Amino acid sequence: MSLFATTIAGSLPKPAWLAEPNKLWPAWRPAGAALDDAKRDATLLALKLQEDCGIDVVTDGEQSRQHFVHGFLEFVDGIDFARKVEMGIRADRYKAMVPTVTDVLRLKSRVHAREAQVARAHTKRKLKFTLPGPMTIVDTVADAHYGDRVKMAMAFADLLNTEARALEADGVDVIQFDEPAFNVYMRDVEGWGIEALHRAIAGLTCTTAVHICYGYGIIDWKATLGSEWRQYEQIFPALAKSRIGQVSVECRNSRVPSELLKLLEGKDIQVGVIDVASEKIETPDEVAGVIGETMKHLPKEAIIAGTNCGMAPMRWDIAFAKLAALGKGAELARRRYG
Repeated sequence: MSLFATTIAGSLPKPAWLAEPNKLWPAWRPAGAALDDAKRDATLLALKLQEDCGIDVVTDGEQSRQHFVHGFLEFVDGIDFARKVEMGIRADRYKAMVPTVTDVLRLKSRVHAREAQVARAHTKRKLKFTLPGPMTIVDTVADAHYGDRVKMAMAFADLLNTEARALEADGVDVIQFDEPAFNVYMRDVEGWGIEALHRAIAGLTCTTAVHICYGYGIIDWKATLGSEWRQYEQIFPALAKSRIGQVSVECRNSRVPSELLKLLEGKDIQVGVIDVASEKIETPDEVAGVIGETMKHLPKEAIIAGTNCGMAPMRWDIAFAKLAALGKGAELARRRYG
């Protein structure tokens, strides 16, 4: 890949003809076969727009998923969606209605075969696919069967591994596991979270990544974290020792001290240079500036320019203006620092 290759965290806004706009849990507009066709068309549109913006490692934009966790859970037996309960998640930072695990977990079928195969057939660029991480899944369901978070996480990790191996066979170049729970349960990350990730990536030869973050821009509990977000100081050394190839971290307008990136020595870093918590469109110079700041702590060859988090709840026009800034800013950084 080129210096300062570009990518996104994973999700993009859905077109208004596919789902309700500007919502994290949007209702689908079409139904039945028309919905399947609309998801395919939205995936192709997401690919084309990323390419137009100069994104080097593209994704399907998560256009076929209503939510980044539940889009996987819908294909798992042993989960009762009719038995939803309100539960505090992310250590009670906020409440959500979640389904209940009632039996042994098994995959019903392939989860993302159609969208991965459609995406692979319609782009020559490197293709990244995102899956929810085991710890984050466990933190987003109620348990009425396993009685042990670690045991249930390992069961989910096995299912994720089955799907990840199939995605690799579909031609996916990068498989990323999204683990926002990693900044909540810091002791557990080293205790069993990374072990669960290793179980999820077992046998893969493609590039693997983990996305850790403080959540979408619409999450308001971040205001309670103070002027410096140093939680990653506890987990970066363990991630540096892990078998995960890349780590995705938010950096633009983030309160994460940039010097903490040195703790991830040996990893490629997806540096978040686009703020998804603001509708202000970054300039290419601002994007290049964040890349330059991270070069104080990382070798430039290890830097991948990306977005802080998913863009699913954002306005369509703003999201793609930000992607254009990402592509132009990375190109400016190549001229400036290459």
